[in-house]
Amino acid sequence: MLRVDGLCTFYGRVSVLKDVNLEVKKGEIVALLGANGAGKTTLLHTLSGLHAPASGSIRFQGEPLDKVKAHLRIALGIAHSPEGRQVFKPLSVEDNLRLGAYRRRDDGIAADVDHVYAMFPVLGQMRRRTASDLSGGQQQMLAIGRALMGKPRLLLLDEPSLGLAPLLIDQIFEVLAKLREQGVTILVVEQNAAAALSIADRGYVLETGRIVHTGTGASLLADPAVRNAYLGI
Repeated sequence: MLRVDGLCTFYGRVSVLKDVNLEVKKGEIVALLGANGAGKTTLLHTLSGLHAPASGSIRFQGEPLDKVKAHLRIALGIAHSPEGRQVFKPLSVEDNLRLGAYRRRDDGIAADVDHVYAMFPVLGQMRRRTASDLSGGQQQMLAIGRALMGKPRLLLLDEPSLGLAPLLIDQIFEVLAKLREQGVTILVVEQNAAAALSIADRGYVLETGRIVHTGTGASLLADPAVRNAYLGI
């Protein structure tokens, strides 16, 4: 579904991504791990069209994305739930969800709102409340639900567990596993390596802009270098 070859990016004269190669197959959850500053968020921004690459190629379902603007990537089926949630706090929960479907013209939007509420019942209970009334975990649920309202083929998630209590982290990752069962392909950036790799089909480890490890979720969980660097074992 997604193939990245030789991707390099810069911020000014600072090299951030260095010859990155990765792929995400249809129906997979792929985890992207790495320390702060490794380039994970920059990679997602580049995939969603928010940051221009210096060189390399990005192909989505076999078609090049190099000249496709960010809002058109959404129309192609790429949704991005950013780090920090970035919900529209003055608006209601339901209005936030409906904004995720702003490009849609079909009659299935109401049913998809109900589907989000079924995945995250607390959002249904608070549908008329403003997003500013939600806890951090509830805002993360809302950010994921808003991305899903675009009916994405590929969902890009940036640090969905950041700042959440362990119980909420488990709930978020259970939902991600269910989304895979429903046919959504997911690329997730995550510092909680154990949680991400426990549900990931495959994973990549990014260090200072380069991919340094790759493998199945299970093999990376068992890799001594990964366990020492990211699991504290």
